[in-house]
Amino acid sequence: MISKKVSNIKPSLTLEITAKAKKMKASGISVIGFGAGEPDFNTPEYIINAAKHALDIGFTKYTPASGMQELKVAICEKFKNDNGLIYEPSDIVVSSGAKSSLYHAICALVDDGDEVILPSPYWLTYPELVSLAGGVTVFVETKPENGYKITAEEFENAITAKTKCFILNSPNNPTGAVYSEEEIKSLAKVAEKHGIYVVSDEIYEKLVYGGAKHFSIAACSEYMKEHTVIVNGMSKTYSMTGWRIGYVAAPNEIAKAISSMQSHTTSNACSIAQYASVEALQSDESAAFVSKMQQVFDERRKYMMQRLSDIDGLKFAEPQGAFYIFVDVSGVFGKTYEGQLIGGSLAFADAALKKGVAVVPGAAFGNDNCIRLSYATSMDDIKEGLNRIAEFVKELK
Repeated sequence: MISKKVSNIKPSLTLEITAKAKKMKASGISVIGFGAGEPDFNTPEYIINAAKHALDIGFTKYTPASGMQELKVAICEKFKNDNGLIYEPSDIVVSSGAKSSLYHAICALVDDGDEVILPSPYWLTYPELVSLAGGVTVFVETKPENGYKITAEEFENAITAKTKCFILNSPNNPTGAVYSEEEIKSLAKVAEKHGIYVVSDEIYEKLVYGGAKHFSIAACSEYMKEHTVIVNGMSKTYSMTGWRIGYVAAPNEIAKAISSMQSHTTSNACSIAQYASVEALQSDESAAFVSKMQQVFDERRKYMMQRLSDIDGLKFAEPQGAFYIFVDVSGVFGKTYEGQLIGGSLAFADAALKKGVAVVPGAAFGNDNCIRLSYATSMDDIKEGLNRIAEFVKELK
């Protein structure tokens, strides 16, 4: 008999679309995919060379469960330089990917029955992690006219006597929303007023565009720093998704609890990937790599917005970060494609596959009116994929 906690975990709504797209490709059918959740750049050579050096010198043994000291020191320097936050190495826990960091952080904060406020649309893993920890997710639907960002008033209205935690993701997946410093500070005031802890997922912090700037809620005040767990990692900034290195910065008591839990779950993250991560954080070459990647993503972002603006029935809030555009397709609901009724994001995604384009249905992120399009793919594929989407929408009856 499967445990209730595990049996209640929902399978990904995107699996069916992904499986169909793979089957079509295997059959020789051209399919353009907009589902990528990782940069399409290879990990930079200087980081790869650091990993090779780790192998050459035999750095292949266990490290401390919470991460190697040199990496934790480098992470502290990153927080000081990028976010104006001072942490000690003992406040840092390195994990096998940011998803692992999130899970351990939520488990460290949430007891059975505790409520966790989550703005919607949201990354689909958050509520499942809350459920595994025994918590209850309270969804707060955000408005497209506000860029899909929760307001301080909406946040406060969702708080009850059972509220323990608030999950903040900026830059956001799936919407690309970036909260301004003023917006972050207004949310911090509410959290401080009610004694709410914040789990701040900042994995896309370096990928911001159009003058937007990332600001960490932990930098609002000493109180917020002591009530915030920041989750970040190497995957998006340095195109190191497969290396599986995430980390948390937290008040020391919480960091110790996360470290203790991790010592019994995953133990230390890969030693070789940790060694390479030190190079990524400290190398003089990293700034140029990140800047170039950001520039390429921004060019794609602008192109996609221009093309999508010309397609009748589709609309979107301008994304300022990450590498996604959350497109409202409800304007074509009620129409049909080859006899198939388009009544929601899943039906839209399923029908669009017939046109050779794979998109992620917004139902997976809590908003069935939208689809998520990633621009972490080549410009050639973006152009062809948008051509197919435009033709698809035009052929709807």
